[in-house]
Amino acid sequence: MKFRSIALAGALALCAAQAQAQDLTVGVTTTGVPFTFVDTGTQAPTGAMVDLAAAIAEDLEMTPNFAVTQFSALIPALQTSKIDVISAGMFATDKRKEVVDFSSPVYSYGDAAFVAADDEGTYQIEDFAGEVIGAQIGTTFADQLQARGIFEEVKLYDSLVDIMRDVQLGRIKAGFGDKPIIAYQIAQNPNLGVKLVEGYTPMGIGEVALAVSKDNPELLDKVNAAIAEMEQSGELAEIFGKYGL
Repeated sequence: MKFRSIALAGALALCAAQAQAQDLTVGVTTTGVPFTFVDTGTQAPTGAMVDLAAAIAEDLEMTPNFAVTQFSALIPALQTSKIDVISAGMFATDKRKEVVDFSSPVYSYGDAAFVAADDEGTYQIEDFAGEVIGAQIGTTFADQLQARGIFEEVKLYDSLVDIMRDVQLGRIKAGFGDKPIIAYQIAQNPNLGVKLVEGYTPMGIGEVALAVSKDNPELLDKVNAAIAEMEQSGELAEIFGKYGL
């Protein structure tokens, strides 16, 4: 009986130690290249925000458990405690701040302009006045460009790849889209025949941050502390730099 008591005590101690190493359930999406997406080789979530969440979990001595979720369902999943944190390419907008708490910003970006790889010009948006340019249909960038009314035509495309093709072929002068996505695609495929316009000032800037439930301020404090430490050490920049950001 004494042996069994000792064995039971040991088992309980092991369970307690395992319980302390809690899971951190992280909501991610599959369509936020290069922030969050699924690696076609491993079928596992990957991307800058996935790496960041894993690093934060390690700092908190927790185990990251990634829950692939549709973007529109991320905040409801957080509110219903299905996930502990959102780590995706999500802007910390005023409307979202009404229902969730955001961490310190981890990345900021806006739109980018790209031209043919052999175009040596330096441009701001006004320099494309009178030109035919391209943007993806349904994006805020397309609406903003059309509202300016200074271009010969704002040609709308179904995909960024199609815009890049027409820029490379000289059918349009320039294309516009999400800077991180464009930068990542160019970095992954230098033979696309296009390049980012250096020094271009975007039409607007959004800040990407992690989100936690308003009922969990303790976790928010821990996440912010981890982000601050990684920012100071340079690890934050290294994580995003890995994906061309």
